[in-house]
Amino acid sequence: MNHVEAPREASPSGLKFLEATDEHHALERLHQLGCTDGLPVVIPTSERVERMILAGGLPADLSLGNIGPLEGAATVQAVAACAVMAGCLPDYFPVVLAAVRGLCDPVLDMAEVQMTTHDAGPMIIVNGPARLDCGPFTSGTGALGPGNRANATVGRAVRLCLLNIGGGHPGVGDMALFGSPGKFTLCLAEAQQDSPFPPLHTRLGYRAEQSTVTVVNVDGPQSVVCAIDGDSAASAERLLRQLASAAGNPATNNGSSGFGEVVVILNPEHARALSAAGLTVQDVARRVSELVRKPRRLIHASPVNPALDPDELVGISPAQLLIIVAGGGGVYSKVVPSWGWGTHRNQHVVTEVRYGEVCEIPGAAPASGQLGSPAQAALRPDAGG
Repeated sequence: MNHVEAPREASPSGLKFLEATDEHHALERLHQLGCTDGLPVVIPTSERVERMILAGGLPADLSLGNIGPLEGAATVQAVAACAVMAGCLPDYFPVVLAAVRGLCDPVLDMAEVQMTTHDAGPMIIVNGPARLDCGPFTSGTGALGPGNRANATVGRAVRLCLLNIGGGHPGVGDMALFGSPGKFTLCLAEAQQDSPFPPLHTRLGYRAEQSTVTVVNVDGPQSVVCAIDGDSAASAERLLRQLASAAGNPATNNGSSGFGEVVVILNPEHARALSAAGLTVQDVARRVSELVRKPRRLIHASPVNPALDPDELVGISPAQLLIIVAGGGGVYSKVVPSWGWGTHRNQHVVTEVRYGEVCEIPGAAPASGQLGSPAQAALRPDAGG
């Protein structure tokens, strides 16, 4: 059997090479070493990792940065091993690379996020042509749930990088008291095709034809229910008040401190109702921010500090609301709170997805997936850029 590439920094290349007699024993060895998320993984043989690296178009030994708290070097080769283990197709790898570049950005405070007792972990939001070209990624019904390979495996690859490169093992590098199902995988695309609002990446300064990954550390998503009727203005205001109730929940970190970003995921029907009422996405953020504010005396997360004014209003600014459109139509949208602390107060990071320079010709890879088979990959130009 060929080498298995375990994505822990243990050599100048950033990988430790293991030997196993077959895939069963290789899987058990990876579990024993703590290289998995607890679920079975695809064995990262050298051939499979090389095919993944090829799809990224970058040198294997190139470091994208360091991931805390271990501050391990996120080399392309190590990230590729994690992507293979997660079950990614090579086509997804440019999105994984963009997400990992985000993890390495100091603004994201990944070392602090991994070491906090809060349950925060990265949400990956894909925008632009890569939603289809590198997936397709799901943005509609079930966008945050199971069933789509691109969403599930890209989010999982990010988590395996945090485990194996960043050292975020539960109870050691990751000190979250409970953890969260979102720490297995949390990745979706924005439903740009169903949105009345400009897509997130264009609002953040990118061109429509560019592809981006937005990474933001969040807690578990919370459902927000609101039935829409024929009165668009009344429906819009009811919906805004429901969103604000969740976004400003005083039991959450954001609601009790006023720090950190909150992701608002509007389902397409809710987004259209707001638009029909004449609201822009900026109007939505401003109104939700207004409704979120509450007197400090209503917040009970910590003992009362007599030095603070109990009537002072606590809330979040419009800039702290990251609004996207996704999911199926109906009565439910989502509000996703965050940790809110860290040096940079839980800000998002946006990176561009770079792809189209190299990729595999469909069908060229060995269909059998047998170990030791040569990687039959080829380069081709991608007119979609």
